[in-house]
Amino acid sequence: MGTTKAAAERALREKLVRRSPPTTASMSHQLPLRDLAALWLAFLRSEGRLEATTINEYERLLHRAVLPQLGDLRLRELSTSRVEAFIVDLAATSASRQRKAKVVLGAMLDMAVRHDALVVNPVRQTSRLRRPKTETRALTLGEVRRLRAALRDSMTSDRSGPRESPDLTDVFELMLATGARIGEVLALRWSDIDLDSAPPTLTITGTIKSEPGRATYRKDSPKTDSGVRTLALPRFAVAMLRGRQREQDPNDLDAVFVTRNGTWHQVVNMERRWRRVRESAGLEWVTPHILRKTVATLISERVDAEAASKQLGHSSSAITREFYIAKPALAADVSDLLQELADSAHDEGSPR
Repeated sequence: MGTTKAAAERALREKLVRRSPPTTASMSHQLPLRDLAALWLAFLRSEGRLEATTINEYERLLHRAVLPQLGDLRLRELSTSRVEAFIVDLAATSASRQRKAKVVLGAMLDMAVRHDALVVNPVRQTSRLRRPKTETRALTLGEVRRLRAALRDSMTSDRSGPRESPDLTDVFELMLATGARIGEVLALRWSDIDLDSAPPTLTITGTIKSEPGRATYRKDSPKTDSGVRTLALPRFAVAMLRGRQREQDPNDLDAVFVTRNGTWHQVVNMERRWRRVRESAGLEWVTPHILRKTVATLISERVDAEAASKQLGHSSSAITREFYIAKPALAADVSDLLQELADSAHDEGSPR
């Protein structure tokens, strides 16, 4: 070892680099969790079932939340009580991180069970996480008007930097017109849109992805298989799209929304611009996802939950009901119907 702390750390790093990477053949209850994590991530990438962005998110979560606390422990040291304590402590950081860490750690240790390095998965024996129940919230018509006004103001306000493009306003309008995800709207191509059909339609066929070390790109399928869908367009969306067709120069991507550099818009950049608008409107709680909930709520009220589910591209209307449809503050007015209960009693004579 080196004679100084820096030299010792350098020697340790060199030793780790020279060490052969772990393999499933060497998997046993003596394997450190850090090595299991490397094996699991390599397996996910070789399997090709999950998107690279999802695997990268798992990797970030492991390095930020799981491995700093548990990485040096050997699999045999991962008792249920130790894992339970770790998961409980994560709640102080973030309920979302706690939930995701439990999922990732559980899936990783399932792999150890499959290779006989563990008899049981300790994560599966831990307490069930309680997700706090939150009420689904949708925009009122008044709030939609406030957001539209804030978007108009953002186009004309005096500020440094390049002039704001109309893209954000048009993305907002198209999300309200369809209930599509922001990534799905940003991935639209003119070939996906038919403004001359009766009714005019657009078809969701892809979404936008951004990965470290790779330029933002269009993935030729949406988030789920059920996400591929053709939607009828309301008149305000048709008018907006016809205006864009007239004014927009052709681009190599055939993109409806394209940056000044001729590339796909990044979702995070569009969301950052959106945050400025919603704050100026005093509606800080309105994320792009709230627009999907607003569309789902309106369709559910005027048609039914099944129609809302198909509009949003969900595989089940149960998902739409639980997470996307806001509950009305006032129950439906059935007072006339209930009055019949009293009227029937009067018709037969009131009981003594």
